[in-house]
Amino acid sequence: MTKADVVSKIADQIGLEKTTTLAVVEAFMSTIKSSMEDGKNVYLRGFGSFIIKTRAAKTGRNISKNTSVQIPAHNIPAFKPSKTFTESIKKKVKVK
Repeated sequence: MTKADVVSKIADQIGLEKTTTLAVVEAFMSTIKSSMEDGKNVYLRGFGSFIIKTRAAKTGRNISKNTSVQIPAHNIPAFKPSKTFTESIKKKVKVK
């Protein structure tokens, strides 16, 4: 599902124009992104959490050149679904 699909589906459910819905979706994503850029996690009850994970420094290897590169510690964004969301997926989505 793409962002356009999400906007279309929300617009149909609520009865708003797609341009208005797109603005709301864009504002939602922008708010989450700016909050995480400020170092804050975002918690949405019943859906999940957008959290910042820290990766430790490590040594990477370039096998073709036979060299080592030191990769510094860094932060990455991550999503952790809520327990109810996870259980819903387990019940409704069949294993392929």
